[in-house]
Amino acid sequence: MKRRILVVEDDAHLADGLAINLELEGYEPLLAASAEDGLAAWRRGGVDLILLDVMLPGMDGFAFCGIVRQAADRVPILFLTARGGGQDRIRGLDEGGDDYITKPFDLQELLARIKSIFRRQDWMRGQEVPATVRVGRADVNLRTFQATTPEGTVELKEKEAMILRLLYEQQGQPVDRQTILDRVWGFDAYPTMRTVDNFILSLRKIVEEDPGRPRHILTVHGVGYRLDCEAPGEGPVA
Repeated sequence: MKRRILVVEDDAHLADGLAINLELEGYEPLLAASAEDGLAAWRRGGVDLILLDVMLPGMDGFAFCGIVRQAADRVPILFLTARGGGQDRIRGLDEGGDDYITKPFDLQELLARIKSIFRRQDWMRGQEVPATVRVGRADVNLRTFQATTPEGTVELKEKEAMILRLLYEQQGQPVDRQTILDRVWGFDAYPTMRTVDNFILSLRKIVEEDPGRPRHILTVHGVGYRLDCEAPGEGPVA
């Protein structure tokens, strides 16, 4: 089946051009000229990716994205905008966007970013690792992005689950920060590798008994991180 891409863009000329090129790439485009029309199309279901303009009449793209994420829908969202400032980029990704490209953009770069998003999506749905993995004090469901801990259920951010999946695939081996950025974010979504470190700190608070003295998500100095699901002195992982 063709992947369906919802284009929420009020510039009719740009939207029509995108629709033509998406069709040529084998996708099925749907067009919406406002956030309200876009939300109606999204609610009808069957959307595999949303190309979302930030500067829309009425409700802006950030608010649109917030509504989608509040509904617990993980459909990938790629922001299209003339606002290329770093703070806008970070805000878009913090709102739950998957990527961000500034107008005017090169069509081939946009198509490459779309393919990259779908590759990451297919990777997360793959069967190479179990749906639920045991890491430290938590049972983490990599499909639903939920971790069960002694205190209860914790909702993981999508990027946290993706980082954990990548480390699990390479369990026992160091994974450098650049590889994590490339596999989890794709392209240069954030300006520095410090972002990876912040997500690791968040994961440690969930899976480690003592986040300040981690035994499972370990720092490999000068390289990156290594996952040891079974720390020294622990029994076999169920």
